[in-house]
Order: sequence, then structure tokens, then C-alpha cells
Amino acid sequence: MKAKLIIAIAAVVVVVAAAAGGAMWYTSKTASTAVAAKPAPETKLTKYVTLDKVIVMLRRAPAEQSTHYLSVDLVLATTAEGEKATKEQLPLLRSIVVSALSARTMAEASGMTVDQYAAELNKVFNANYAKENHIKPFSEVMVGKLIIE
Repeated sequence: MKAKLIIAIAAVVVVVAAAAGGAMWYTSKTASTAVAAKPAPETKLTKYVTLDKVIVMLRRAPAEQSTHYLSVDLVLATTAEGEKATKEQLPLLRSIVVSALSARTMAEASGMTVDQYAAELNKVFNANYAKENHIKPFSEVMVGKLIIE
């Protein structure tokens, strides 16, 4: 009687272990199938176009005798599709930057941070493209280099 009980318990343990193993195998199979069937999200590669050496003469303050300059290198973030259009519009962008920054005095220009310059230029570009009803071929302007002299 004891031998039959031990054999029955061993059989139950083997059946439970087999069922647990089968369940693990089945869930791992369906999870890997779901991962393989789900397409990877499409990411667009960001391209960067540079606008180098934009030199601006700053306005003189009323009591100032010397002339001051600001030099800025800009980096424009765009997509592969917008890269060519961005490069074609660099002369326009240079003109917009000069117009936006030439109204500053030395005190105003030296009191701004790089992030403030980037935010102001992004705002100016957005306003200009909206005014002209053109599509902006880049998403963001970043300041690569800023020299105030």
C-alpha cells in the first residue's frame, strides 16, 4: 500500500512538472512570436546643416565709442528629405539672423545665454516662415558657437 502511494505521488509530481514546463514553453513561444511579428518603429534619421560665421555688428549704446561684433555659428536640425531645401535657404536664414541680432547692444548681447539665443532664433524663424506662408525645412536651430567682441 505504501509503495502504491509513493508511486502515485511521484506520478502526480511528474505530471505537474510536465504541465508547468509545457506552460513555460508555450508562453515563451507566443511571446517571441509576438515580438518577432511586431515591426520595429520607424525612426527618421536627423541630419544637421551648419550655417557658419554669421557676423553681426551690434548697435552702439548712446555713450559708447567703440564698435562691437557678434559672431555665431548655427546648426539646423532637419530630416534627410529636408536637408537639400535647408541648404538652399541658407542665404535667407543668414539674412534673418543678421536682422534679428543686429538690433542688440553689447550689454544686451552679452547678458543673454546660448539657450536664449537659440530660443529667440527659433521664434524668429517660425514667425518669418509663417509670415511668408512657407514650410520650414528644419525643425530646430541650435547655437554651435557664439563670440561677442
